[in-house]
Amino acid sequence: MAGKVDVLIGLQWGDEGKGKIVDCLSPQYNVIARFQGGPNAGHTLEFEGKKFVLHTIPSGIFQQNVLNFVGNGIVVDPVVFKQEIINLEPNCPWIYKNLIISRHAHIILPTHRLLDAAYEQAKGAHKIGSTLKGIGPAYTDKISRQGIRVGDLFRSNFKDLYKNLVAKHLSLLKLLNFDTKISDLEQEFFDACEIFKKFQLTDSNIFIQEQLSKNKKILAEGAQGSMLDIDFGSYPYVTSSNTISPGASIGLGISPQQIGNVIGIFKAYCTRVGNGPFPTELNDNTGEILRKLGHEFGSTTGRPRRCGWLDLVALKYAIQINGVNQLIITKSDVLTNFDEIKVAVEYKTKYSNIQHIPFNFDEITEPIYKSFKGWKTNIKNIKQKEQIPQELLTFINFIEDYSKIPIKIISVGPDRNENIWI
Repeated sequence: MAGKVDVLIGLQWGDEGKGKIVDCLSPQYNVIARFQGGPNAGHTLEFEGKKFVLHTIPSGIFQQNVLNFVGNGIVVDPVVFKQEIINLEPNCPWIYKNLIISRHAHIILPTHRLLDAAYEQAKGAHKIGSTLKGIGPAYTDKISRQGIRVGDLFRSNFKDLYKNLVAKHLSLLKLLNFDTKISDLEQEFFDACEIFKKFQLTDSNIFIQEQLSKNKKILAEGAQGSMLDIDFGSYPYVTSSNTISPGASIGLGISPQQIGNVIGIFKAYCTRVGNGPFPTELNDNTGEILRKLGHEFGSTTGRPRRCGWLDLVALKYAIQINGVNQLIITKSDVLTNFDEIKVAVEYKTKYSNIQHIPFNFDEITEPIYKSFKGWKTNIKNIKQKEQIPQELLTFINFIEDYSKIPIKIISVGPDRNENIWI
């Protein structure tokens, strides 16, 4: 019987610690595969005193015996990708052998980045809070059936495809009264495109199905978070791809029946980068303390993250739409010094209290919290469940009871070895 693809998904607004956890889990797998998003992702890994931030490349790349796959659902910026390779090569000399790229992945052009900035500028006070990496415009071209794919880079008419699409972009930029000087950007882009000649290119479905037929274990690595999903997130303040587990089917070429475990990852509190609803946001000293202790600044943008208490209503919603059957909690160590810790269990609206995500987040007047006593104990060196302080256990048990899903790993620090495996 052929194997299945496990999927690891962020359950909040991104930045849940997916990179670290994928790195920890990757020795258990033969293949780590990214299936959506692009260089708007910032997956941070720390080990042996070093820190790495991955944007396009899957987080299993530091394991020499693990293949890493960039699936068809990804949008790739050649310039960012090339720099990422240059940064990783000294620590991953096997990268040209272990990294495989789908020909069907779409390419981010320099003008996609310009359009991203132009659209944000045009929105004024109502801007989304885009990372300005060209993600949305690249997916727009994909959906409108005029995008350029990795496989097109090697076609004889690539330059014509490029010129035709860029001409359309320049017309839009002119309408938006946006600076359109692209000559320097183009040279860097074309130089970077040469990097793809060093890698094995394949078709997603052929590669993944071949691995499954050999009973290889595959982990699909999600990017961003479930509350940023284009269909089920806090629209329109969302990303441009399906960040939930069914997105792995489309972004890798697998059927729903081929998905195995769905592993959901969340922080012990909540953060969000950019604009959009955030029911438990703390615009006070407590929020500042969370930001400082958790080093909550965007891995991709460097922007300070908005911080707030854990939202169990949103978490349960994300668990349901993903079909999560295992949970991983990260950054519980950040809450160590708090006397009191809160979690949202309901939302108050004008008419009643609710335990679901409303169509319009503006209906929420305030969250209703349950309070817990803090553990006030350094937990970073704990490895066994028996060593966990009772206050943290009470916190963990409540989340499990509320969500009806078991927590399998408690991350207690940024390093790959700072985990409690339950």
